[in-house]
Amino acid sequence: MKPPGTPPNPADIIDTAAVSDMTGLPKGTLRYYRATNQGPASFSLGRRVVYRRSEVERWIAEQEAATTRGGAA
Repeated sequence: MKPPGTPPNPADIIDTAAVSDMTGLPKGTLRYYRATNQGPASFSLGRRVVYRRSEVERWIAEQEAATTRGGAA
């Protein structure tokens, strides 16, 4: 993990459309999640709402862990 304040790699910063593609969630749902403090962490970069790819992947993993059923060994 990079120290706080380290400039992000531009490839690690993705927009709402890319998050929608990654998750299958409509962009409107992602906007709703942002407004209600749900969903992956996001921030403003200029006038754009963006996400760190690692935060989206972490959120997906959290959703999987919280909702996985069955598969007991």
